[in-house]
Amino acid sequence: MKAALLAASTLLYATLSVAQNPSDSIPLTDLDDFVIEKKRLGTFRVSGPENTVTVNQTELYRAACCNLGESFTTNPSVDVNYSDPATGAKQIKLLGLSGSYVQLLTENMPNFRGAARPYALRYVPGPWMKSISVSKGASSVRNGFESMSGQINVEYLKPDDPEGVAINAYLDSELKLEGNIDANRKFNNRLSSELLAHYEDRFINHDSNDDGFTDTPDIRQFNVQNRWKYFGKSYIFHGGIAYLNEKNEAGQITHHSKHLENPYIIEMITNRGEAYMKHAFILDKQHNSNIALMANASYHDMDASYGFKGYNVEEWNVYAQLLFETDFSDAHNLSTGLSYNYDALRQHIRTVNDPSQPLSPLNEYETTAGAYAQYTWKPIEKLTAMAGIRADWSSIYKWFATPRLNIRYTPVERLNLRGSVGKGYRSVFGWAEYNYLLAAGRQLLIENLNQEAAWNYGVNLDYSIPINAETIRFNVEYYYTDFKRQVIADYDSDPHKLTIGSLKGKSYSHTFQIDATYESSFGLSITAAYRLNDVKTTYNGILMEKPLTSRYKALLTASYSTPMDIWQFDLTFQLNGGGRMPSPYLLDNGDWSWGPRFKAFPQLNFQATRWFRNFSIYIGGENLTNFKQKNPIIFANDPWSPNFDSTMIWGPVHGAMAYIGVRFNFGKL
Repeated sequence: MKAALLAASTLLYATLSVAQNPSDSIPLTDLDDFVIEKKRLGTFRVSGPENTVTVNQTELYRAACCNLGESFTTNPSVDVNYSDPATGAKQIKLLGLSGSYVQLLTENMPNFRGAARPYALRYVPGPWMKSISVSKGASSVRNGFESMSGQINVEYLKPDDPEGVAINAYLDSELKLEGNIDANRKFNNRLSSELLAHYEDRFINHDSNDDGFTDTPDIRQFNVQNRWKYFGKSYIFHGGIAYLNEKNEAGQITHHSKHLENPYIIEMITNRGEAYMKHAFILDKQHNSNIALMANASYHDMDASYGFKGYNVEEWNVYAQLLFETDFSDAHNLSTGLSYNYDALRQHIRTVNDPSQPLSPLNEYETTAGAYAQYTWKPIEKLTAMAGIRADWSSIYKWFATPRLNIRYTPVERLNLRGSVGKGYRSVFGWAEYNYLLAAGRQLLIENLNQEAAWNYGVNLDYSIPINAETIRFNVEYYYTDFKRQVIADYDSDPHKLTIGSLKGKSYSHTFQIDATYESSFGLSITAAYRLNDVKTTYNGILMEKPLTSRYKALLTASYSTPMDIWQFDLTFQLNGGGRMPSPYLLDNGDWSWGPRFKAFPQLNFQATRWFRNFSIYIGGENLTNFKQKNPIIFANDPWSPNFDSTMIWGPVHGAMAYIGVRFNFGKL
């Protein structure tokens, strides 16, 4: 009787309202033949030799996820931190290392290089993303040589997704408003198009600690993208264009600062255009043989002023890849290809707060061309090995080779052991990537920089335990990154200087992580994780703990969906461990500029979502523990002083925040 009632209620609910839930937990194809499936997991590990975790929209909907930088709230592996609240620059950290060592891909092509890197996390709106894949350690050589700690690949919504119009609107207690539109049109069975649009603005400047500086920048952004896809029998085309306009204002722009005769104002105006295309020619479906040509090009124009300091840049990037892939048999796969990358930066820089001084020109160019081969061997179902090597030639650094190896072994069912080793390189454009540090009173010095190089070694174990209709998934991993050459920011040697220079000594990162996820059959999911970081670098001849880096992170997330998925509740708790501050110095009054270390701090986020047939409403709060870093800006009362410093950021700069949002899905119009 119970089973009959359950089936009847399930059929009734599926008939009336399944379309409103993005988790697709109960797909309905026909009233006479329907299938009930288990709810799709929001996060899952890819079953391959690489340690890759994919986050889809089910997981992204667990938080407001306004942009890429805010989409890792529930992720135990990736941290997102402000580098500078005065400019809004953010960076991700993976394996205890800054985002510079994570290769950022969109649609499996390198993107957001040079001057775009410090602000790239806010260039990708959250509602545009279909999924995010995070690969740790030595990953595939197919996408280039730049990955050192891992890769993050963002997949946008697709032109051939179900036809219709979706709208997302968001408003928070700090009066930040966002709006997003996703519209798909299928012209026939082969050709489809998509329009993505995003707008955001903040209407009030907040200064919760009354230091005269806004807590977060006032960002007004307009972002639009048009994407096309053609799917033929033996030819596939995917391409599009994008444009972004952003104005960023920060500094002494609050109502507390209106009386100032000479306020310290930071302003950045950015215009960015992109175009990309992918061509795939299917040669032999039986052996998955295909040739593909992928290319993208971008133009990034930014005019920035930090007080009277200035940085203007026009940056061009062109990337192209030609690849061939085939399966010789079920046990042997070969992927090989050629790649080309061109970077050109025309820059003008003023490093002193003197408007009478002209901006000095500085042009930088690099061309890199390379070839790779990657072989995947799967002699038995339990063993997969992927070995790759690439050779590249740089117009600056000449020839260099990138070897990588990934292995997965499954000794028993549901137990996977992975190991990886590989090398990575990175070219650094110093002023483009570090210009936001001009916002501080320190004198910014950038020396002649070498190409960075590092080896990464990793091991990973994941094990799933089924318990009736439920599952517990365990994961344990360890990664070691050993830098042979590195560009470091030296905060310690001189309190009034910040030197970006080449490493002279050792630099490494040890990262250990353990996590477990419990998935129940009645809508409850819980994840607990703990990560320990040991990151050290040589500064002024002394091997020291890397400053402003938390020693550990503990994470607990819980998600519960009511029967029929009408309500969903999500809770995330983080405990971020303490760490070392840059070496403090004595002020004129005999006090220290800041303490030698910062302490651990908690953060709590909550969201409730109510699903309806064609729309949903979500309401939540971030940083509900209301923890704030006290006086994050040093000498805020005298920003023209060399003691002024906005780079000493290790925790949240604003307190508790509430938000509300709505998602509409109109379907085919």
